[in-house]
Amino acid sequence: MEDYLECEKYHVFLLLIFVAGFYGAYTLTVRGHVFSNAQTANLVLFGIAIADNNFSKAASIFSSMTAYFIGTMLSEHLAWLFHKIHFLRWDTLLIGIDIIIITILGLLPSYTSDIIYTSSIGFMCAMQFNTFRQSEGIPMSTTFVTNHVRQTGSYFVRWLRKREEKTYLIRFLKHLGMIITFITGVIVSTILGHLFKSSAILFANIILIILFIDLLRADLIKEKDRHYQIPQGH
Repeated sequence: MEDYLECEKYHVFLLLIFVAGFYGAYTLTVRGHVFSNAQTANLVLFGIAIADNNFSKAASIFSSMTAYFIGTMLSEHLAWLFHKIHFLRWDTLLIGIDIIIITILGLLPSYTSDIIYTSSIGFMCAMQFNTFRQSEGIPMSTTFVTNHVRQTGSYFVRWLRKREEKTYLIRFLKHLGMIITFITGVIVSTILGHLFKSSAILFANIILIILFIDLLRADLIKEKDRHYQIPQGH
């Protein structure tokens, strides 16, 4: 069995997609009414806003998409830089940055513009999506579930045809687990949003701190001699 890096482990991806579901529900129901964790739906909303002459709404959505684009570019470059440092992995530092950003957002006054929230969260989601690409050899998104839905159906049919191929069943269950975890994040975020409004975003830090400790421990102890190794998919 291949010895995967901690940042490639399935439990890490489960925690990340829970947070993504949390973010998506938060920006849609509490702040901005846009999808900051993925941009396909935002393009639809952007087009609708323009057609309706709602240019302030279009500007808000465009800022989220722009932040997503910038986050993708920045994460690509920073991952390359940190690979040369051989101390902490970019994956670990990214989670630390997320914790700081979420803390700031959660402490901002309620009258703060929604654009600040949607752009910041869109920026974080882009970096997360571009950084965490494969879980234990399986390409997986940690910010949206469209591909997980496709893969769940695909691998389930393959397994029905070849019951002896346990790999198909395992992959089906892993993608299904990502979908269920994402939905759980949405549900939790929606409930907390009703109770705590803008401050609800702070609860995402519970998961992020657990992740950060896990990845930091791997960098400094378990995998301190493996900083040369690049996560699969990069």
